Amino acid sequence: MADCCSDKAGEIEAFRNRQSATLKIVLGINAIMFVVEITAGLVASSVSLVADSLDMLGDALVYGFSIYVVARGARMKAIAALFKGGIMAAFGLFVLGQAIYKITIPHVPVFEVIGVIGLLALAANSLCLVLLWRHRADDINMSSVWLCSRNDIIANVSVLFAALGVWLTSSGWPDIMVGLALAALFLRSALFVLRSAITELRANNA
Repeated sequence: MADCCSDKAGEIEAFRNRQSATLKIVLGINAIMFVVEITAGLVASSVSLVADSLDMLGDALVYGFSIYVVARGARMKAIAALFKGGIMAAFGLFVLGQAIYKITIPHVPVFEVIGVIGLLALAANSLCLVLLWRHRADDINMSSVWLCSRNDIIANVSVLFAALGVWLTSSGWPDIMVGLALAALFLRSALFVLRSAITELRANNA
């Protein structure tokens, strides 16, 4: 019996180590891409790129916190998910503000920069999605991480459509519309994660 328990504990530890290793890799990818995208977004005056860069930053913070709670209990993981939901909501509101500012002060962004960086971000997030795939149903911690990664792919594709739209119309409106759509996506995902986290917390307090 003792050997059985020891083997089980060893399996759990190995499982947690695999989760942590995956999270560290995707954290690094997102941190690097945040720097690349925020710089390109400011240079190109693109709401969609700035929005996507903030998504990268939010994910890096989320992954860092997720690493911290990998070996902790369900309550701490629910609190982590609550934190992630708050980050999503904050960035959604920030991007909404950026979009409103661009509507007030119109400017045509550089579509070439949006397109190239959008493709780079899509490649980076596709790699993250592949790495996180097997962990997507592990627990609420990894599930919320998976949701972030899935949203990233949607955001990246949207950024590419923004670049195409700016090129075809010579207008900043496609970029602004994608920025607004990403803000809505952040807020919707935030609501879903917050609800799940609150339900989990209530279950653990019962």
